[in-house]
Amino acid sequence: MDWLIAILLGALQGATEFLPISSSAHLRIAGLFLPGAEDPGATFTAITQIGTELAVVIFFWRDISRIIGKWFGSFSGRVPKDDPDVKMGWLVIIGTVPIVVAGVLFQDLIRDQWRSLWITATVLIVFGVILGLCDMLGKRVKTLETTTYRDGLLIGLAQVLALIPGVSRSGATTSMGRALGYERPAAAKYAFFLAVPAVFGAGIYETMQAVSEPSSVGLGWGPTIAATVVAFVVGIAVIKLLMDWISRRSFLPFVVYRIALGTVLLVALAAGWIEAG
Repeated sequence: MDWLIAILLGALQGATEFLPISSSAHLRIAGLFLPGAEDPGATFTAITQIGTELAVVIFFWRDISRIIGKWFGSFSGRVPKDDPDVKMGWLVIIGTVPIVVAGVLFQDLIRDQWRSLWITATVLIVFGVILGLCDMLGKRVKTLETTTYRDGLLIGLAQVLALIPGVSRSGATTSMGRALGYERPAAAKYAFFLAVPAVFGAGIYETMQAVSEPSSVGLGWGPTIAATVVAFVVGIAVIKLLMDWISRRSFLPFVVYRIALGTVLLVALAAGWIEAG
């Protein structure tokens, strides 16, 4: 049963990681209905996210490998320091610093208090509204190439909010990008780049912790690895669908979904149908 549950959770992780609807919230909610799953926990979530970030690396491999190559090349003088790809390398580094600091400082909150379903339901609604307003009112004049260091840092600060289940990493960073005037594809692409070091870092850290504390991997190593593989496969397909969607349409369906899901959760919690955990 653990294997089946893990595969289902892995598919859910891959399907929701890149959409602005919060994968961690969906894994948390799924634990209420899958027998024996309960709350999959921060460790399971972080490890399976390695699979989805591998999907990002594969999908954007040409961009990512070029950025890394030119960034290193700028130190030897082979590449001008003002090259756009060198700049993007620094933007990713600068934008990653806030979540690294927050992740270290707020470990206990991430693993415990912030996983309350009351918080999850509330932020699903609140950040759904924020996403809708930013997408509707934000200008569409800035491209990825015009990203400034100030904007990169602000989007990185927004990524910190993703430590709270229900906020959504892509939702928070994309909302900030749209509020700053970036086109939807540009905001989403920078959000993808920004997530890679943060998620890999968190996943590797949680994996090392789990090696020393096997009990923290609730479903066991085998099922968790299987879930990570499934998340990778599903994630690649979802990235393609999302990039195609936002090049022509708005985030409105995701906004409506977030508000509806959060409302249903609040009603269920208030009525005592489910426990906050």
